[in-house]
Amino acid sequence: MKGAGIIVRKELKRVFGDRKLVFSLFILPAILMIGIYSLMGNLIKSMETDITEHISEVYIVNSEEGFKQTAKAMKYEDGANVIYMTESDYAAQKADLEDRMLNGNIELIVVFDKNFESTIASYSKAGDPIPEVKVFYNSAENYSSQAYNVFSGVLSAYRTSLLAQRLGDLEQLNVFTQSDSRIVKEAKANNQFISMMLPYLITMLLFAGAMSVGVDAIAGEKERGTLASMLLSPVSRDSIVVGKLVSMAILSSLSAIVYAVSMIVAMSVMGSSMGELAESGFGNVSFGPSQCLMLLAIMLVMVYLYVAIIGLLAVLAKDTKTASTYISPVYIVVIIAGMITMFNSGKALPTYRYCIPVYGNALAIADLCSNELTATNFLASLGGTLLVAVIITFAVGRAFNSEKIMFNA
Repeated sequence: MKGAGIIVRKELKRVFGDRKLVFSLFILPAILMIGIYSLMGNLIKSMETDITEHISEVYIVNSEEGFKQTAKAMKYEDGANVIYMTESDYAAQKADLEDRMLNGNIELIVVFDKNFESTIASYSKAGDPIPEVKVFYNSAENYSSQAYNVFSGVLSAYRTSLLAQRLGDLEQLNVFTQSDSRIVKEAKANNQFISMMLPYLITMLLFAGAMSVGVDAIAGEKERGTLASMLLSPVSRDSIVVGKLVSMAILSSLSAIVYAVSMIVAMSVMGSSMGELAESGFGNVSFGPSQCLMLLAIMLVMVYLYVAIIGLLAVLAKDTKTASTYISPVYIVVIIAGMITMFNSGKALPTYRYCIPVYGNALAIADLCSNELTATNFLASLGGTLLVAVIITFAVGRAFNSEKIMFNA
């Protein structure tokens, strides 16, 4: 297979001799990945801070003195501009206030029933009237939803104070206490977000990397006529096949490593940028040496499969445009296979699913992130993908030996 080595060196020299290609394949993805996720983390934190610190415009109708005292004790008006209204004033402005809420100009309208506290105080038996608090907010507006959540806390405290006035001893309402303790695998809890996103991103981006390398390496040379000249050289066609696939696999693997490392770093950066908002799914994102090796093995077999598929379709195509047309449906299938794992309920899946190429690899990566990947499922994900890749490789060899296919006869 001396000829295969010549082909490999030729392809690697072609890529690494082009600074623009090196930058686009290995440097730009890392910069974009880390930059985008860091920006996302900062934007999410900034948005949440803006919502939390926003001074809400709140209109309260028929407010009783007891509520005002509760609101004052909880310093509610420090974070809200509260306008107290009578029922007659509200009736006159109701349409305008609701229109302003729809337009996002005010956040909350609260309407207490008339004689609210006296109705509560006069309650003595079942069937007596119970007053109502009507709360209007715009769920499509973040400011309004936040105002509703904050006001709900104040209203809950007000309810408690009214119950205390009625019953005197609130211990009567407490028939038991509850103590919550969390029992969870820390790796699964900390990596919840990354275990959902990483499999999808890896399956998609690895294919994109292999596609950018593979289409030009075969279909491009076929279109330019250089592949035909190579076929007429003393180098055997099997050597050409091996050389092409190996060089594509090397370049795609390097690209895969860059993607994987960049994504892990990027999500860690995103989690740290979000601060306290990243309580679940971002904390302490890290892989041990064994996990890194397993992730690398999974990515390598995926790259081999992708290179074989793209190589076969590129050989069958007459030019790069046709090759891209052939590859596009496969790309969509790859995206869907990776996306399905994002909606896994957490139920243990049978081993045979891990044998399904791409989908099984994505499942294995998800389990790896949560430290739940078993040796059986790991080997199944490798074996199933390798088997299909080898079969496709033989098909690529057969296509290279077909004069009709290689010379577009």
